[in-house]
Amino acid sequence: MASIDDTSVTHGGTMDADGNTLNPTGADEKTWGSFAIFNIWANDVQSLFGYSLVASLFISFGVGGWTAFAALITAGLFVMWMVNLSGAPGEKYGIPYPVFARASLGTQGAKLPAILRAIVAVFWYGVQVYFASTAIALLIYSITGASGGAEYLGLNAIDWIAFLIVWAFHIVIFWRGMNWVETFLNIAGPFVYLVMIGLVIVLWQRSDGQLLAATATIFANPEGTFWTEAKGFIAIVGTMVAYFAAVMINFSDFSRYAKDKKTMIRGNLWGLPFNMILFSALALLTTGGAAVVFGEEIINPTEIVERTDSVVLGIIAAITFFAATVGINLVANFIPAVNGIANLSPEKISFRKAGLITSFFALVIGGLWVSFISQVGIGGFVNTLGAVLAPIFGIMIVDYYVHRKEQLSEADLYNMDGGIYHYDNGWNGAAVKAFGIAAVFSVATVWVPWFAVLSGFNWVIGAALGGVIYNVLAKKPA
Repeated sequence: MASIDDTSVTHGGTMDADGNTLNPTGADEKTWGSFAIFNIWANDVQSLFGYSLVASLFISFGVGGWTAFAALITAGLFVMWMVNLSGAPGEKYGIPYPVFARASLGTQGAKLPAILRAIVAVFWYGVQVYFASTAIALLIYSITGASGGAEYLGLNAIDWIAFLIVWAFHIVIFWRGMNWVETFLNIAGPFVYLVMIGLVIVLWQRSDGQLLAATATIFANPEGTFWTEAKGFIAIVGTMVAYFAAVMINFSDFSRYAKDKKTMIRGNLWGLPFNMILFSALALLTTGGAAVVFGEEIINPTEIVERTDSVVLGIIAAITFFAATVGINLVANFIPAVNGIANLSPEKISFRKAGLITSFFALVIGGLWVSFISQVGIGGFVNTLGAVLAPIFGIMIVDYYVHRKEQLSEADLYNMDGGIYHYDNGWNGAAVKAFGIAAVFSVATVWVPWFAVLSGFNWVIGAALGGVIYNVLAKKPA
């Protein structure tokens, strides 16, 4: 039997920062408690986009506040169920998503979904580096009072300095290993909440106590009919499920570090429904306070901070936006990108090498975002790759729970030349066929206008199709 690393199929060794990131997590690495799992989701929702998305749900969908909150809680519970399913094998065997995918797709076939997930992650990693750099640029402007200047590729000198600072900061974090990633997430999550509460207090003071009344106005929506409430409920659930779709498929990248299964489940319970309630409540209060103080419902927190004309608040907010953006970047983009790239050649590409490759592309993509990519727009390209991944989730879940009864052979997962997961030259024909058929539908939801009626549920339907078709085509292990 030819294994990548004969020691990689045991749980006794520790993977250092420069080691093989795909090796099973050692017992001394499984240190993440429920608080760390909670902060994965706190950081995933606390981005500037996440705030604007949640705040807009109470305004754009024409539903009452209770309906919106019920939809958010429902979405949180559904995503929690899905990540508990996809994260269980990662926690049990200490394996990341690309290795888990080998059981159903094959030792070679798993490279396809892993690299597709990595491409999506690398692109957004670069874009988020740019977004985080705008917070640092705001900090520099607030402290120095400097103005712009000549631009090169859409950014002036200060913008470029801020961009390079953020880019280098990411390298420092991952270079120190996953313990540093965990530490940063544990600090950033609570810190962002503290600042959001502080912003609510500032708006409360400036609104002369009218904040709750304005929030109640947004919350009530007395004109909503049963059908508008029902359609809004479905649309909000679909939107939030789609928002978390990428992390759902590769949650084993994080659950592998959980102390045990109960810790993972408890962390997901607090991290998803509770986070959705807390973050949504703060976003609603902030939006309501802004409506009183500034006369309009503002869903962009940076605009709210700018209108307060407070240098101190501006500095604090800049640090907060930076922490929030880096947090979601590590969770949703960096880790899946590193594991996907390492899976191309596990014996040659270490954690640090994969991180440097990710950082290089982030430098290129982030640097070109303002001057080229954002102008041309490649949303269809990225959304297509994301839709293609949907059937993989269903295939992996059906294979693990229905066909294999939650039992995997670690040795065979790392045997690239033979074993039960080698199938036909490393490819599982049944999974490939199920993936191809279901992916046609998933991609159609991006490009065919008729499928727009499915809203955000196209990912869920694509995953379900992948699982059902695979269950019909695949032979269950003896």
